[in-house]
Amino acid sequence: MEIGWIGTGIMGAPMARRLIGAGNRVRVFNRSADKARALAADGAIVAADAAACAAGAEVVFIMVPDTPDVEATVAKIEPALVAGQLVVDMSTISPMAERAIASRLKPAGVDYLDAPVSGGDVGARDGTLAIMVGGPAPAFERARPLFELLGRRVTHMGASGAGQMTKLANQIAVALALEAAAEAIKFARAGGLDASRVVEAIGAGAAGSWQLSNLGPKIIAGDYRPGFFIKLIRKDLRLVAEAARESGLALPGLSLMASMFNAAAALGHDLDGTQAVAAALDRLADVK
Repeated sequence: MEIGWIGTGIMGAPMARRLIGAGNRVRVFNRSADKARALAADGAIVAADAAACAAGAEVVFIMVPDTPDVEATVAKIEPALVAGQLVVDMSTISPMAERAIASRLKPAGVDYLDAPVSGGDVGARDGTLAIMVGGPAPAFERARPLFELLGRRVTHMGASGAGQMTKLANQIAVALALEAAAEAIKFARAGGLDASRVVEAIGAGAAGSWQLSNLGPKIIAGDYRPGFFIKLIRKDLRLVAEAARESGLALPGLSLMASMFNAAAALGHDLDGTQAVAAALDRLADVK
């Protein structure tokens, strides 16, 4: 297929590589041009701007950081879009914004899907992401073969915005599971235990989670290299809080984790991986 891919950061680049590796013709664009040019060695065609990336593509993917970035990208590519094209936003942004974009593009005959992902850079590289999709069912079926190159579990969640709502629910669970893992490791160490053996022991039982198995060893090693930035989980939890307010919900665990990630950012970890929340816990947990 002829594909346009906009956004070649820590998640977008490996996802685009998977589409290239499957034999698709992929044009790429990124605001930081060097990140796009790095994909040329993999066979990508580097576009001069976002509109050139989208022009003529059967499917245009967007993978950028936040709601204003998606809105700006859509505004730039909109003049180049024609009836029959499909735009797929794989960023994590406001569900309300996704619904507005879908409504805006529909009169021009352009289908739009919101399809955020979970699984971090490892999932992006290995094609094992969870992909949660909102938008028209026929558009979802059209995109499904491409989604299946990128993810292990691909689920159509409903109308526009439903993918983003599902991703935000995912982020609540992810954040709280990560805090649970960090606190369990902190507690084990304080009790004189070998934290690695504790993770191995409890990970096989009811306490097991992706966060414990994959980020637990990194917390133990003090390895805060990013698979998913603190700054991005902070953004995601802000989106959750906004959606919760719209629904009249109070989520106490969400408030706790927003504070924990904000504390990690204040300690200089905004561009580290989410496991750096353990650094904030180290500062807050000792009450001697």
